[in-house]
Amino acid sequence: MASNNSPEIAHEFFPSFPMIRVYKDGRVERLVQTETVPPCDGHQSGVRSKDTPVSTLTSARVFLPETADPNVKIPLLIYIHGGAFCVGSPFSPIYHNYLTSLVTKGNVIAVSVEYRKAPEHNLPVAYDDAWTALKWVASHAKSDGPEPWLNERADFDRVFLAGDSAGANIAHNMITKASTATADDLMGLKFVGLLLLNPYFMNHERDELIELIFPTSSGSNDPRLNPGCAIDELAAGLVCKRVLVCVAEKDSLRGRGVAYYEAVKKSGWTGDIEMVEIQGEEHVFFLSKPDCEKAVGLMNRVSSFLNRSRFFSSIISRF
Repeated sequence: MASNNSPEIAHEFFPSFPMIRVYKDGRVERLVQTETVPPCDGHQSGVRSKDTPVSTLTSARVFLPETADPNVKIPLLIYIHGGAFCVGSPFSPIYHNYLTSLVTKGNVIAVSVEYRKAPEHNLPVAYDDAWTALKWVASHAKSDGPEPWLNERADFDRVFLAGDSAGANIAHNMITKASTATADDLMGLKFVGLLLLNPYFMNHERDELIELIFPTSSGSNDPRLNPGCAIDELAAGLVCKRVLVCVAEKDSLRGRGVAYYEAVKKSGWTGDIEMVEIQGEEHVFFLSKPDCEKAVGLMNRVSSFLNRSRFFSSIISRF
């Protein structure tokens, strides 16, 4: 029991690494601080990046490969980082380096989205911020938005949404929200694919973190958290042609990613879906060990997804 001179702990969360501690007085302690790195000029990496405000509350980092022909427009990737809705940043070395590698390999222009974090800003704030970012991206579709790289280089007929862990959850929700959006909201964005890397969804089990950071939710009966609980909504909401779900054998969230894949197949959605399972690896291993053989293999698979015209429907592959 804590002494009278020590604040009492209300919640501690250690999903796969020490993450956050919430005290009864409301104070939040992040046990791993997010380091940040500046954008780069591209001379060494072959990718230029810059930071830009999205709204008065959020921002993004934009990545552009130094391709040979600057007059050719390339696919647009909107990426949403993970961190259990509580930690992480597109400006951290982990995500900066991953997006730099992905942009190089996939030859895409990428917008890496920041959002406000729980528990100071509980869900659905992260969804709202991501939607604001999508609308900001869409404001460039007529080549007259505030960011010149998007105006000049992005192909808005080839847009991909992607994320890892909690970011994959947010990316799924942005696709489904797009299905009911007005033309003024998304201004002609055409979504080709949805990429979910080790997605963080719910199942029937209790999730104490979600209970804390999304108190207005109905939990496992909320399709934002458990897409499989509303099959008809799932089928109607996937306004893209292709979905790639990536899971890891030793990830505690593996079953939830598999359940998502199965729910999409059951829904009758007419697009193409593939699931890749990485044997012997844990949650978001490709971020912590980007140079290992299996991370390189996964990067190749993701690059193929961004550049391939069509999948074969309902494929499961393992490596």
